[in-house]
Amino acid sequence: MWATAVGVARVRALETEREDPLFRDPLARAFATVGGLWPSSPPPDDDAARRRRLAVSFSIVIRTKFLDDLLQQASASGVRQVVLLGAGMDSRAFRMDWPEGTRLFEVDTAAPLDFKASVLRQERAVPRCERITVAVDLREDWPGALAAAGHDPAAPTVWIAEGLLIYLPEAAVELLLARIGAQSAAGSRIGLTLGSRGVLERFGADAASGSAASLWVSEMPDDPVGWLAGHGWEAESHTLRECAAAYGRPIGTPPQREERPGGLISAVHR
Repeated sequence: MWATAVGVARVRALETEREDPLFRDPLARAFATVGGLWPSSPPPDDDAARRRRLAVSFSIVIRTKFLDDLLQQASASGVRQVVLLGAGMDSRAFRMDWPEGTRLFEVDTAAPLDFKASVLRQERAVPRCERITVAVDLREDWPGALAAAGHDPAAPTVWIAEGLLIYLPEAAVELLLARIGAQSAAGSRIGLTLGSRGVLERFGADAASGSAASLWVSEMPDDPVGWLAGHGWEAESHTLRECAAAYGRPIGTPPQREERPGGLISAVHR
């Protein structure tokens, strides 16, 4: 699944090259190039597939900006521990400005972390905070591995699960949230991206075998704010449409159906 992270890097590289980017990710192009997806990637088979790719790419851009803002707000509030779950080709340790004393943990399996390390060496990339990689499968005892790497559950943490939960079955999502909560001091924050209701039907039903959409298995609950309250989080839910408009990238087409609570989530642990 980690190869999809290279596809995400390609989207971020394309955004970086715009005249008016919502963010800049100077390492994204290198990840995409070494991963074989730059300057181009295999074209979709048909118009429907092309529309899906454009929609997914747009959502990646908006969610990246949303979570960048959340991380900046958490840092401004004094949080100095960051945990990226399923970190993939995330380069926030290198591209964002971090307050002194920030420790950023990248949790993922060994394969993507090794690939990433080789590209970072090639680019001579230098992190702007203390960056700690934690090679562990999220189906295993990742809290133990994180603690062994130096994470302090007594201090507030900002957690990011970007483009991750949609790949996990419901039971695994619940376990992940329970484990995050157990490692979160009061004042910790979390940023989640959730598959919106109906996304599996719209995107996954006829997705090409091996594509990212073909691996999606879960959607967000009907009431994500209430769901997170049950896990001890005070959450706010935002739709892609709302955030895109706020960032000056409004979606030009009207909603095709009633828009339910959104899949971009920010929350504070009480």
